[in-house]
Amino acid sequence: MPTNDSDLQIQARRILDAIAFIPFEQCQPLTREFESIPSRPGIYAVRHKKHGLLYIGKTKSLRGRFSGGHKAFLWAWLDKYDDEDVRIAAQVISHWGNPALLLELESIILRATDPPYNVQIPTEM
Repeated sequence: MPTNDSDLQIQARRILDAIAFIPFEQCQPLTREFESIPSRPGIYAVRHKKHGLLYIGKTKSLRGRFSGGHKAFLWAWLDKYDDEDVRIAAQVISHWGNPALLLELESIILRATDPPYNVQIPTEM
């Protein structure tokens, strides 16, 4: 668990590397039940085969987050993306007990990537 800002930045970078740079073919394809995605807390990315990161988020249950639907899927459909070209990359987070920590990790990753389907995150003051 990160103990200072530097540790937090390092952990955020590791998570970003895990969800952004895993080969697309190793990401989870879209399904109805998302059975191959763990029901554990984590940070995830909705990715496009050619356009990269579309959306980044955090959740208490990765599988539950997607099996109930997700706005990124609707937006991808509206953008006329082929469902075969949209996949999910997920990183399980073991220390979900600290929601403020995950919020900060997510914020660092969002500021570094600025995915088009996320709302704008205010810059740090």
